[in-house]
Amino acid sequence: MLPALPYQDWSETKDTLHLFLQMIGKIRLKAHPKLNHWWHVTLYPHVRGLTTGRIPYGTSGFEILYDMLDHTVTISRNDGERASFSTPGLTVAEFYQALFSRLEQLGISVKIVAVPYDNKSKMPFPDDTAPRPYDKQAVSDFWRALCSISSVFETYRSGFVGKQTPVQLYWHSFDLVVTRFSGRAHPLESGTQSDREAYSHEVISIGFWPGDDSFPEGAFYGYAYPEPEGMSQVLLQPADAFWAEKNGGALAILKYEDARTAADPAAAILSFLNSVYDGAAVKADWPVEDLAHEHI
Repeated sequence: MLPALPYQDWSETKDTLHLFLQMIGKIRLKAHPKLNHWWHVTLYPHVRGLTTGRIPYGTSGFEILYDMLDHTVTISRNDGERASFSTPGLTVAEFYQALFSRLEQLGISVKIVAVPYDNKSKMPFPDDTAPRPYDKQAVSDFWRALCSISSVFETYRSGFVGKQTPVQLYWHSFDLVVTRFSGRAHPLESGTQSDREAYSHEVISIGFWPGDDSFPEGAFYGYAYPEPEGMSQVLLQPADAFWAEKNGGALAILKYEDARTAADPAAAILSFLNSVYDGAAVKADWPVEDLAHEHI
């Protein structure tokens, strides 16, 4: 079900892929009508990779698909016109030029802030001409992991009748997320504009991210906003899961490798997601029974 994703073996390729996806995500951010909690900026799992989904453009629309099996980017208009390019071996600047020249070829004009967001690279995309590693097998393995994880996340979503996000990837932080809402407002009183928009209501969020230099391994996570008293006392499943401190709050963690090597990886992941939600929802006094969905 889940391929091995040893962080050190693909960290440089991950950084390359992250910057490529940031450019695609910024196009969706700029072109799509704004939605609550920044839902208009995210990318979505596709059978071959990650997609913007349909982006309205006047009375028409377009989609950008990053195919992580063939390692191509394809921009499609809803009239059938399309343009593609191959990604392995490109610098960030070359990817930027290829992406926007194909948009122009299709008559699509979108201007983005062409600088990485919340990323260790600060170099503007058009100026980043350094060679970039791109391990095709590692990218495909990462996609196979995302595909399997997305299926578990969809199963998790099926048990909730309240407002919740689709399974979506936030390209700035590079994590795959599902967030549930209690329905009660709880505006964040400080922080950035993006934080205040994201945390305007009570949420319990779960996700997966592939790791970074400060936490060099993939992991599943979960947290609640606002954090209820006693959150870190919630009993997590499976036994390998644990609580960690993150930015002054409690973060539930299940390492990817522990899930991958479990007897039933999907069941291990789902038990983790449910244990985070069930425990946090009770601690935060959510109307759990009203929000549970029993299929007819």
